[in-house]
Amino acid sequence: MHHTFDCRAPSGAAARRIAAPATARLLALVLTVGGAAVPAGAQVGVQPATAPSSGIWTGSIEESRQLVWARMAEVGIPGLSVAVSVDGRTVWAEGFGMADIENRVPVGPDTRFRIASISKSLTAAAVGLLVQEGRLDLDAPVQNYVPSFPLKSGEVTTRLAAGHLAGIRHYRGDEFASSEHYDDVVDALAIFQDDPLLHAPGSEYSYSTYGWNLVSAVVQGASGRPFLRFMRERVLDPLGMEETVAEYVDSIIPGRARFYVRSSDDRVLNAPFVDNSNKWAGGGYLSTARDMVVYGSSYLDGTLLDPATVDLLWTPQHTTAGESTGYGIGWSSAVVDGVRNVWHTGGAMGGSTILLLLPDEGVAVAILTNLQSVRHVETARAIARAFAATSDPN
Repeated sequence: MHHTFDCRAPSGAAARRIAAPATARLLALVLTVGGAAVPAGAQVGVQPATAPSSGIWTGSIEESRQLVWARMAEVGIPGLSVAVSVDGRTVWAEGFGMADIENRVPVGPDTRFRIASISKSLTAAAVGLLVQEGRLDLDAPVQNYVPSFPLKSGEVTTRLAAGHLAGIRHYRGDEFASSEHYDDVVDALAIFQDDPLLHAPGSEYSYSTYGWNLVSAVVQGASGRPFLRFMRERVLDPLGMEETVAEYVDSIIPGRARFYVRSSDDRVLNAPFVDNSNKWAGGGYLSTARDMVVYGSSYLDGTLLDPATVDLLWTPQHTTAGESTGYGIGWSSAVVDGVRNVWHTGGAMGGSTILLLLPDEGVAVAILTNLQSVRHVETARAIARAFAATSDPN
């Protein structure tokens, strides 16, 4: 028998009318474990991780809290972490709800979530570094860097694999719930490397996490260092991202959230066991929301990559027929209501995430949650607009 967490809540307009204090009371009533209500004080972490240096952000923070509470009530999200940076400074970071339902552990600023496919955006920085250093040719055959990868019916390049244009397949069967451990990114290529391409390289956009497995092997080959080591030494450590780690299931990782899925009858259950070493580059990292906005801000202020490299990663690719895919290398990009948006969403076993950048406004927003199959795009955009509308006189 499953021990369940009943997290049903009002939806639609009814949820959006609930103010934050009322939402907190509602969640205290509906968040139950074995029929016992979780005390309101235990289910919310309300202390900001980074307090604003002045009061100019107060209105934006309060507006955003209302949005967060309404979304949590509408969907029934156990735990959520959000962070916002403006012009390279983290002005808000806060946890809401439960990181661990059974043990009544609230989400805090140091709670680590599965960032899922935002891992692709992390890996994109490694690609960018190697390109700007002249060690990686995006348009060379991947076999130049990964000799063990089989030749295909068409030429597979790093640019195409990173842009979901190479024809490499996505998950099949129960691969999303893989529990097999892989010690090296090249070993994980065995999952798909002998399968035929879905289409001629470049002819169609077909989202593929496994394409990023191949990208990680390219990074390893081009750099001459193990992929995870290169990521730590060249991307994470230079930015001070100590809270961002590859998820080893057998390791003690402080602050790691518990992960949840929703059943067909609207109950929240513990997520099935997975070992994400089959996809480090495409969905295998843990992080905090505040680390994510540090990473996003590095694109806006040139901390890690040259502006030309950032533009390369953000510029949408095109099919051979000339159709824009809306996706560059590890990032989606579009103009929304006249404002340039750059982002990546993520869906993991027991996690849903987004990292959104408004480059022209200098705003970065991260939302991380421990419930699968939740969309955060509109919430993130609304929060970003709230902060973009506030100008800092300093």
